[in-house]
Formats: sequence, structure tokens, C-alpha cells
Amino acid sequence: MKIFRSLMIAAVAALGLSAPQPGHAEGIQQGLSKESVIETIKKRGVLKVGLSTFVPWAMRDINGNLIGFEVDVATKVAEDMGVKVEFVPTAWDGIIPALIAGKFDVIIGGMSITPSRNLTVNFTTPYAHSSLGAMANIKNSKDLKWPDDYNAPDITFSCRRGGAPCDYVKKRFPKAVVRLFDDQNQVVQEVLNGNANIMLSSQPLPAFTIYDNPKVVFAPTQELMDASSEAFAVRKGDPDALNFFDNWILLRTNDGWLKERHDYWFGGRPWADQVGQ
Repeated sequence: MKIFRSLMIAAVAALGLSAPQPGHAEGIQQGLSKESVIETIKKRGVLKVGLSTFVPWAMRDINGNLIGFEVDVATKVAEDMGVKVEFVPTAWDGIIPALIAGKFDVIIGGMSITPSRNLTVNFTTPYAHSSLGAMANIKNSKDLKWPDDYNAPDITFSCRRGGAPCDYVKKRFPKAVVRLFDDQNQVVQEVLNGNANIMLSSQPLPAFTIYDNPKVVFAPTQELMDASSEAFAVRKGDPDALNFFDNWILLRTNDGWLKERHDYWFGGRPWADQVGQ
């Protein structure tokens, strides 16, 4: 019994020595807060946002200005912070390295949460959800049966470099050729020109393109593929940034603002005349 009591006393003493004192814990918390990108944004007076153009998330209008769902979201975040917004268009395959290098504060660009990405950056609560759709060229693919005929060496998929659809294509259609492009417009054009058979991309881009070009492309399937959740991405080790952006998403979800903006950009194309042909 005496031995047990001695061990208990020793254990309690050890725990007391190892536990941080209240003042020390407060100092750590203040240090983390000072290092947060949120404090940097407040001092700078500008929220720097990384994104990549992708219909209808972010697009150039007929005057060259950025418009789209992500642009609305980032602008509203900045407005609620009381700061200005600065967009930093970045190639998709380099956008995470650019975030880590401090080229901008946050990625708000329709980025899907994936385990591999989450090893490098932290994701907020999802603020949007999507799935992939397919768009194929009528001339070279109308007789192909989905999905088996598309998994062949003589089939070419067009894909945006660094995008989640590329990984999905390589996994589900391993025998096909995957042609990579840095710009989403190039991906679309490759199928429209018949240089590629098909592309998989987040909806509603395939549906919009088919609507505009019904004699050139078609939907080989109505299957909802690879459902995903989109979130803001921030650098690791910044709990204040995650807390702020998570709560912003919660607030704008609850008041219906995110749904209203999402419905505007994804539910139809009232904005089509702004981007031209």
C-alpha cells in the first residue's frame, strides 16, 4: 500500500511539473494569434486570394475583370473583414505551393478536399459541393458505350493539370491517354476541336458547354461521378485563420447568402452576356 501511495505521489508530482502554468499557456495563445494570417490581413488592409479561372467559379468578363462564384465569395469575406480584396490568379498545379510560399493568404478557388492535399494544407468547413460530369465529341465518340469503351488506348481524355478529375480519370480509365493542359479553356477546346474524345470536369461546365454546342459535343452519361466538397485552403499551423473562415462559412450558410450566390452562378446562366462567346 505504501509503495502504491508513493507511486501515486510521484505521478502527481510529475504531472504538475509537466503541465503548463496559466501564464505560460496565455503567452502561447497570444503568440499564435500574432502569427496568424488574420492579423497580417488586418494590418495590411487587404485580403490576398489565390484562384484559377474555371467556369463558373472564376471567369474573365468582356472587360477582362474577374467574375464568378469564387469572386463573390472572396469579395464578401473581405467586406466582412473590413478590408479590400486582391486576387492572385495562379496556375492550378502550382496554387498550393504558391499558398505555402506566402504569395497569398488563402485559396478560395473551388478546391475539393482530398487526403493528399490535406497533408500539405488545412481545409475549412465545406462551403460548396459538386460532382463531375462528362462531355464527349460527337464526331469521334458518338458510338462509344459508357464506360467500357472509354477505357482504351485509342481514347484521349482532356484534363486540367493538377485537377482532381485527372486523378479520377487515371484511376477509372487506366488504359486511356490523358492529355494535360494548364488552362481550363484549353481542356474544353481540345474536345470541341475533336483532338480529344472526352473530358470530365466539375458541373456545370460540361452541361453549359453542351448547351452551347449541341451539334459538336454530347453527354455520354448522366452519372454523377466523384462527388466532392469544396473548401478554403490555408497554411498549416494557423488555428485563428481556420476559426475565422469556418465561422464565416457557418454564418453565410445560415443566413442563406452562400446558397443565393451558388444558385445564381450554378443554377442557370443569367450572367452569360457578361462573358461573351
